[in-house]
Amino acid sequence: MYEPLAILAAFVFLYSIVAGGLERTPINGAIVYMAFGLALGPFGFGLPDGLGFMDMVVDRELLRSLAELTLGLVLFTDAANANLSVLKDSVRIPNRLLLVGLPLTILLGFGVGMLVFDGLGLLEIAILATMLAPTDAALGKAVVSNESVPSRVRESLNVESGLNDGICVPVLLVFLTLATIAGASTEGETTTHLVLKLLVEQIGIGVGVGIGLTAVGVFLIRQFFRRGWITVSWRQLPVIALALTCFALAQILGGSGFIACFTGGLLFSWIAQEHKHIKHRLLLAAEGTSDTLALITWVAFGGAVVGQAMGDFTWQVVLYAVLSLTVVRMLPVFLVLTGCGISSDEKLFIGWFGPRGLASIVFGVMVVEKHLPGGDIITSTVVCTILFSIIAHGLSANPAIAVLVARLKRAGIPPVVENDD
Repeated sequence: MYEPLAILAAFVFLYSIVAGGLERTPINGAIVYMAFGLALGPFGFGLPDGLGFMDMVVDRELLRSLAELTLGLVLFTDAANANLSVLKDSVRIPNRLLLVGLPLTILLGFGVGMLVFDGLGLLEIAILATMLAPTDAALGKAVVSNESVPSRVRESLNVESGLNDGICVPVLLVFLTLATIAGASTEGETTTHLVLKLLVEQIGIGVGVGIGLTAVGVFLIRQFFRRGWITVSWRQLPVIALALTCFALAQILGGSGFIACFTGGLLFSWIAQEHKHIKHRLLLAAEGTSDTLALITWVAFGGAVVGQAMGDFTWQVVLYAVLSLTVVRMLPVFLVLTGCGISSDEKLFIGWFGPRGLASIVFGVMVVEKHLPGGDIITSTVVCTILFSIIAHGLSANPAIAVLVARLKRAGIPPVVENDD
């Protein structure tokens, strides 16, 4: 009973004490987590039968719950950490990436999917393109935390990756609903009616729960913080509990917990922006918890999914994964940033560093549960893209930063550009 816990806890302990050193190397955290899970899984070295480690972390229901809670907490903390003043004052870069670049990425991914996959329907290709559109802030940490990178590039990537997964959630829900009812009897209900019902239930309830609970929660936090009732030890928990409450209540009421967490995090950021020191203290523990949950999710992903899916990597899957990380991501970014006053080197840098990670994993779990006709191809493509991403972006981070800084220096552009705010 305790052996699996001992193995996982020992791994978390060892990684936590060397994480700072690994961040300065080409090896990012996701590579380590996934490799650990893969090594302990049925396609790795395995463990003695009595340990049952992978039976614990690979259980499909457990993996789904873990991945959903992790993404919910990440959505809340990422949105709460978003620098909204950047979105207001520096509209040209992050807003273009989110409001124009993201839809173009989905559209281009859809077009490429039509050319590559003969066995997928239009809705299934749209689902795949949406699943692989959001980027992962954690996998891009080596870039956004390096002060050698111009601050407008760092902040833009950080804001984009923190918000694009939340924006993709309602889009994916609509496509999944359309795919689920396609060809099925609607018993008098039109497709439009069902989609509108989804928007009202999933999105409406999610937004309502996120805004309502967060407004009440932040009000209570402010009142009792002023009175000194929130002690240092208990200061670690309010944001975590608020985010999980938003997720769970929205799910119970028939809404989307992801949308509840995303909207709740945005509201938290907006209300708390005048008290940045308090906001930082409250969010610090939530970020640590989300990092820990993400670590466990990556371990389970490596052990339960990667090894099994690698055998299904066809040339079409590999081709789409490569194009998704390059043309599908980079071309829209380069186009939408035209006229923003940044160099071509910076545009290419922003375009390349769009790693796929946790959001795509959770979206994959959601799709598997729908049992779509092309579900196996979609899952294999998502896994292949994530696998390529964590390797390619991890290995290229430090060299790409060095090249960018050198080229900007030769062009006479300061390596660090202060934010407008």
